[in-house]
Amino acid sequence: MPHINLSFAACGFLGIYHLGAASALCKHGRKLLKAVKAFAGASAGSLVASVLLTAPQKIEECNKFTCDFAEEIRRQSLGALTPGYDFMARLRSGVESILPANAHELAHDRLHVSITNARTRRNCLVSRFPSREDLIQVLLASSFVPIYAGLKPVEYKGQKWVDGGFTNSLPVLPAGRTVTISPFSGRLDVSPQDKGRLHFYVSITNQDVLEDNGIALSTGLRGRQQVFT
Repeated sequence: MPHINLSFAACGFLGIYHLGAASALCKHGRKLLKAVKAFAGASAGSLVASVLLTAPQKIEECNKFTCDFAEEIRRQSLGALTPGYDFMARLRSGVESILPANAHELAHDRLHVSITNARTRRNCLVSRFPSREDLIQVLLASSFVPIYAGLKPVEYKGQKWVDGGFTNSLPVLPAGRTVTISPFSGRLDVSPQDKGRLHFYVSITNQDVLEDNGIALSTGLRGRQQVFT
């Protein structure tokens, strides 16, 4: 089998779709997973990619956390914007409880996480993680939506970073064949089947989706990509 990569799109709480795809791959696509050389993702997609790579046995636990997290936010008077509610602290608690102690070693040079520089609006794909905390910080940065998740961007290597979906919502790696996964219907390998009403595609930060789905995605700002090592 040729060099294969798996890439999961940015999609917020629709990441539950990614967890379903990851579960299906574990049950029915073991041969494919053995051939996967690298995993990639942005925002919620990066979280699922990290779990599938480092702790596939915890996908169900991740699924429960996601549902509980979403329900917890719904109970807040103003959702995630409710004064006193710390979205990022809650997300961190889930990431820390699910990722194994050696997650950074398993992810090193195999997991590519899309993040956006808050100042330059440039995209970076981070793939080297000297420590578990480095990995967690990058995953949190990739999931940080300003205002919704808080007011202070995530700091990493002396710079401030926000959601990778703003600049590259579906990383395609240069080497090999990247299998793309998204909960939005479009020109993707794994996605819902939807003919759409207008029958044309919109390219949004590296995702080609049907126009009806494009309305639901953040347009963000296209940025130049650099590789952070």
